[in-house]
Amino acid sequence: MRWDNLFDDLESQLEYEITVEDVTLQAEEERLRLSRLGMRDRIVAAQQAPQRGSARAVRLMLTGGAVIDDKPVLFGKDWLSADLVSDSIKRQQCVVPLAAISALVLEREDIPRSLNLAAPEPETGRLADRLGLAFVLRDLCRRRRPVEILTGSGAHHGTIDRVGRDHLDLAVHEQGTLRRESAVTQYRIIPFPQIQLVRL
Repeated sequence: MRWDNLFDDLESQLEYEITVEDVTLQAEEERLRLSRLGMRDRIVAAQQAPQRGSARAVRLMLTGGAVIDDKPVLFGKDWLSADLVSDSIKRQQCVVPLAAISALVLEREDIPRSLNLAAPEPETGRLADRLGLAFVLRDLCRRRRPVEILTGSGAHHGTIDRVGRDHLDLAVHEQGTLRRESAVTQYRIIPFPQIQLVRL
């Protein structure tokens, strides 16, 4: 009888140690997974809505102190494009460099969702995921699309004339007017690190 009790006791101790080891291993794997999450990953996860294919609005605080509510549409290597959420009927789009985000503002109940980045879907090898900010700005330049660029020194409205490796040339003109040489009041060369938001 005493041998049965001894073996039962040893068996329960072994089960306990195996359970503790499994819990410790799972905790370590979770810490490792979290250590690999970047800001881009957290924004992607935070904006994912329960319905597939839809996006939730996220609140971003920019380095200059501006706070924007937006619904991300597309993520690049170092930028995101989004629809700005506002009371106006007209839908505004923007491009936000990830380096210009000083904080992702979440409610308590949003934190778990921002940590649950789903496994990559088949389309995550998309070209957009590898394109940098310079490519997006060159596309806006090619299309001659009027933009408003928010920097630490304020908002600048105009048309992008050219895009270099780390800067762009902006022909400044009145909002709502087309870029004509007679309408251009000045030219500004803006370094990429100063760009907080490009509003289309």
